[in-house]
Amino acid sequence: MKWLGRRESSNTEEGSSGGSRGLALGGGLVGIIAAAIYFFTGIDPSHIINQTGIGNQTEQINTQPGSSEDTPQKKFAKVVLADTEDIWGQIFQEMGQTYEQPTLHFFSGAVETSGCGFAESATGPFYCPGDRKVYLDLSFFDELQDRFGAGGDFARAYVIAHEVGHHIQQLLGVSQKMEQARARLSETEYNKLSVKLELQADFYAGVFAHYEQSTKGVLEPGDIEEALNAANQIGDDRLQKQSTGRVEPDSFTHGTSAQRQYWFKKGYETGDVKQGNTFAAGAVE
Repeated sequence: MKWLGRRESSNTEEGSSGGSRGLALGGGLVGIIAAAIYFFTGIDPSHIINQTGIGNQTEQINTQPGSSEDTPQKKFAKVVLADTEDIWGQIFQEMGQTYEQPTLHFFSGAVETSGCGFAESATGPFYCPGDRKVYLDLSFFDELQDRFGAGGDFARAYVIAHEVGHHIQQLLGVSQKMEQARARLSETEYNKLSVKLELQADFYAGVFAHYEQSTKGVLEPGDIEEALNAANQIGDDRLQKQSTGRVEPDSFTHGTSAQRQYWFKKGYETGDVKQGNTFAAGAVE
């Protein structure tokens, strides 16, 4: 992905939380595998939601978690966020709406959010609808590459775009409907809805990739393959098989590898937000 020298978003901030408290919300995840299984589930202050991404590297990016200086890794994230602002701003304008830009909050180790409580880095990147911010510990990208074999700069862009996809759902009212459904559905039934929520965010990440190429021309050979590889590596079925040796579909929260790849690819190929209704009857099997 071509990113050097391009506009960086100013909608960023940083800061970490001290102390050794456990997760106030989201369930005390232990280890990257366990965390990844639940990365894309939440959507309210009682369930912090997360997301993963992957990408291709034109320039080697070194992660320096905890640094307040603008490292290449941080500058890259700011460029990606700026692109999401441009792309979703255009799409919302075409829909006759105004796009409200989220803030990207960098942290290291742990963070205290105003809308979703306390979270540790093991939770992974996440979007908090309570304060409309994306939270990112840059060290996560090293875990993604080293433990999951999903590296590259566009993978990182995919992660951020997926989290911004949850912000889109918040703006369009999807998150609120999910929250209403939580109180009346069983865990199994709610998990099925959660899968659809996550797959829609993957679709929105694909739409982002579509416009990255069609309007900005910044994608390079291998970028889409990196995103698809990431989607494959973080599917519920693959993660469960790796961590427990068995697959339990009733506990899926993000979708299978094949489903995640399918919806990202659909968003990329169509670039049409109207085709991302993963909640429609028969859309997700």
